[in-house]
Amino acid sequence: MCANSKVPQTAPTGELAEEIEAFRQFLRDRGYRVTKEREAIAESILRNRDHFDVDELFLSLRNKTPISKASIYRAIPLLIESGLLAEVYLENGHMHYERVYGREHHSHLRCLKCHSIFEFSAPELPSLEKRICKQENFKSEGHKFEIWGLCSVCQSLKN
Repeated sequence: MCANSKVPQTAPTGELAEEIEAFRQFLRDRGYRVTKEREAIAESILRNRDHFDVDELFLSLRNKTPISKASIYRAIPLLIESGLLAEVYLENGHMHYERVYGREHHSHLRCLKCHSIFEFSAPELPSLEKRICKQENFKSEGHKFEIWGLCSVCQSLKN
């Protein structure tokens, strides 16, 4: 397949269609235009179940539709504000993101050697957050919890 050819993709259905419509509604509610570029970026992100950075997103979109990195950088804050996307971590000067719409809150274990990311849920974190905020008279708007170190594979290679 030649690099400039378009890859046909089926129209979003089910949960993905709902997420795309939620993004459209968010844009309309705030007076932004609903453009094909923004929809293509949102759809690509919402189809992705992994963590990614802008370069990875750009490469995945490049063969499907002509979208600039600048368009991606402009769309990402809108996707974050809409609640569809979250910043996860900064590594090597690149912010990594993940789709969050409709997902349960979770935290991350990040291996510093192989750069693997492991997701986990800790049901006690919300109550700890509430207790700390009450103690410090602080109004929380959310939290991120990340533990970094060495995964079991990298630990075994270290010896």
